[in-house]
Amino acid sequence: MKLTVIAGVVLIVLGAIALIYQGISYRSRETVLDVGPLHATAERQKTLPLPPVIGGVVLVGGVILVVVGMRRRA
Repeated sequence: MKLTVIAGVVLIVLGAIALIYQGISYRSRETVLDVGPLHATAERQKTLPLPPVIGGVVLVGGVILVVVGMRRRA
């Protein structure tokens, strides 16, 4: 397979994942209280949103790369 076809397939997979999940969730540990020897922390879940437009653009770009890679082959 050509490099453009492989890159296109990778972009299609990443675009589909971005459209399905629409965000990346992660946990962070934050200090809530810090008084002398007393320390209290809390674990909070945060989400980094991914707009569907980004997933769509990546998906379309992957399809274009696959089509271009297949045409050059013929």
